[in-house]
Amino acid sequence: MALRNGVGGGGACPAAVVLVAAAVAALLGAGVAAAATKFDDVVQPSWANDHVVYDGDLLKLRLDSNSGGGFVSRTKFLYGKASADLKLVPGDSAGVVTAFYLSSAGDKHNEFDFEFLGNVTGEPYLVQTNLYIDGVGNREQRIDLWFDPTADFHTYAVLWNPSQVVFMVDDTPIRVYENATLHQGHGHGHHRHGGAAAEANGTNTTTTTLAAAPAPFPGPQPMAVYSSIWNADDWATQGGRVKTDWSHAPFEATFREVRVDGCAWAGNATDGDAAEARRCSESSWGKEGRYWWKEKEMSELSVHQSHQLVWARAHHLVYDYCVDTDRFPVQPPECAGR
Repeated sequence: MALRNGVGGGGACPAAVVLVAAAVAALLGAGVAAAATKFDDVVQPSWANDHVVYDGDLLKLRLDSNSGGGFVSRTKFLYGKASADLKLVPGDSAGVVTAFYLSSAGDKHNEFDFEFLGNVTGEPYLVQTNLYIDGVGNREQRIDLWFDPTADFHTYAVLWNPSQVVFMVDDTPIRVYENATLHQGHGHGHHRHGGAAAEANGTNTTTTTLAAAPAPFPGPQPMAVYSSIWNADDWATQGGRVKTDWSHAPFEATFREVRVDGCAWAGNATDGDAAEARRCSESSWGKEGRYWWKEKEMSELSVHQSHQLVWARAHHLVYDYCVDTDRFPVQPPECAGR
């Protein structure tokens, strides 16, 4: 999931379906995945159970010199939105990485990553986003945050539909990855309001490109939601120059809520079930309600969101693989013309 080369990196129907804990079991068949109030209804430990700590209404992932820990959603989904209210490790968190991400299974998996790269006290956290498509990643971008992510809870979210993947921080888009096939001939959705967004993406249209190469987009593979915390002091902080200070352990990332609002994959279906893929890809309604994430207005950013994206990237983008000519002498096809 990581860049390891030391760079500085929704008028009678509801707009969204939110189900309480008592109804979650009904979702294991098919429908809309729920945003529930109990962590146990939504996620379960995936490794190092003793480092996944329940503290009242909060869930903490703990890292010490022995182990980190992680959790995974109980249900897979195909398209929708996953989000977490998260407070990051405070103080000297150098070398510590907290991740919140979506992933399908197998060598040819798709994956959408938030990785929060710890730092020494007083230095800003970096947020690294990445996409794997058919098992291929290397699409890292990094931003610094405009607030202290250790002082309070903030919401980190991924919106995913057949048109785009959007990474958001407190509802502000920080990255958009579009389905170039669907947007072909219509312009890039988040660039339709002017050229500033393209400039804010930090990309360089003069870089050599592979004009004939199609820009890939994640296919319809069901995904689970994951989070984990681990030691990555070989690369995470200042390119690995600053190591983890274990005298500050245990390091804890704290979750207030995890929400999954999407087309729930049937619990008895295989990941390659074509009928399930058609249901989630082609339908606008499920048993529990409307698939709001597939409506037309969700296929591209609004004017306001486009402006937010421009601002975030103009002021906070610190690394973009699209302009890293040392790593990519030939610009990746999805970067062309941005």
